[in-house]
Amino acid sequence: MRYILKSPMTWSAVFFYFVVCACSGFAESAPSPNCEPSFPFAQGWLGADVAYSIPLLGGRDLWIDGRDLWIFGDTLYGDERKVVGDDPRMVRNSVGISTCKDGHWKIDYTIRHDATGKLLDFFQSQHKDTWYWPLDGVLHNDDLWITLLCVRTSPKTTSAAFGFEICGTDLAHVTGLDRDPQDWKVSYLPLVPDGVHANPSASTVIEGDFLYIFTLDENGKRPEILTRIPLGGLTDPAKNLQYLDVNERWQSGLEPAKAKTVMEHGAAEMTVRYHTELKNWIALLVDPDIFSAKILLRTSPSLTGRWTDGEVIYQIPELQKDSTGYDPDTFCYAGKEHPEFEGKDEVVFTYVCNTLKPQKLAKELNIYFPKVVRIRIKMPAAGSRLEDTVPHP
Repeated sequence: MRYILKSPMTWSAVFFYFVVCACSGFAESAPSPNCEPSFPFAQGWLGADVAYSIPLLGGRDLWIDGRDLWIFGDTLYGDERKVVGDDPRMVRNSVGISTCKDGHWKIDYTIRHDATGKLLDFFQSQHKDTWYWPLDGVLHNDDLWITLLCVRTSPKTTSAAFGFEICGTDLAHVTGLDRDPQDWKVSYLPLVPDGVHANPSASTVIEGDFLYIFTLDENGKRPEILTRIPLGGLTDPAKNLQYLDVNERWQSGLEPAKAKTVMEHGAAEMTVRYHTELKNWIALLVDPDIFSAKILLRTSPSLTGRWTDGEVIYQIPELQKDSTGYDPDTFCYAGKEHPEFEGKDEVVFTYVCNTLKPQKLAKELNIYFPKVVRIRIKMPAAGSRLEDTVPHP
């Protein structure tokens, strides 16, 4: 199970008046003209985290048939949740395909299995004694390219450690998308080796002739830096990887100490998506401060920044002490935006809550699956200043 803990600002054509509804058990969802994503326990799938979504026919404006690929991390499975000691029954990753037709949402989960029926990680690690947490990805020329975070166990040396460490990043090339996901072919391509301590995986986006990857630099204050791969060089990503240096020049390879900081406080997981109507890139994430309840929006007219520090648009109700069902062992993370489900003047995002005591997963069925929030927004005039007194739900 995933335990990543993950100035005055002027926004050109950014928003803010909002009415919030969360499909989380803490609030009721409001009617929407679009599909309302949800993640029921079904097909042996009993909860997971991560929850990046990738429209399977292009981006925000080309999502024609309503099909999305959902990327999940550690996935509980079976006919009921089972935890032995502190070890939940799970595979390390799975996927789902959702459809949105005539306003009706449906999702089919896929946990990979072998010829004997044994359940497997959908993305299978290529390194001894490790596993993959798949993160963001893109569709390019009818193939998927998905970043894979290499993870291994490590001793819990402090009270804030969760017994894992990162061991590099690879890139998955997924083909055969016209078949059942069980039959998709996955090729694994090295990207960044163990020991660099900067992992291109936090969010990916295609702009022009490049795949850009936001990269959490685990050194020092853990800023976000920016890497990219030419689309023509995706089949050899390690050779073709570039990073943006402090002089805003693209250099070959990845040297975190020489890279430009594009976000002062980086996140292991987030989404960066372009909003045409705002003429801005939007980054959505859970505040990187440990155990934070804040969902942040950051903006920039360019992928390379300057990115804003972020404004709080939502306070996660599960972490509010006055909320029904509050549990001090619960923490939340994995904030992601899903623009393909947004109507006019809306933002749709997910987050996941987990527990410091894995035994609780067997009985606490209101945690450990993506919670969906739809925020209605009103756009002010271009160049309007975002007030510091934004109301919080």
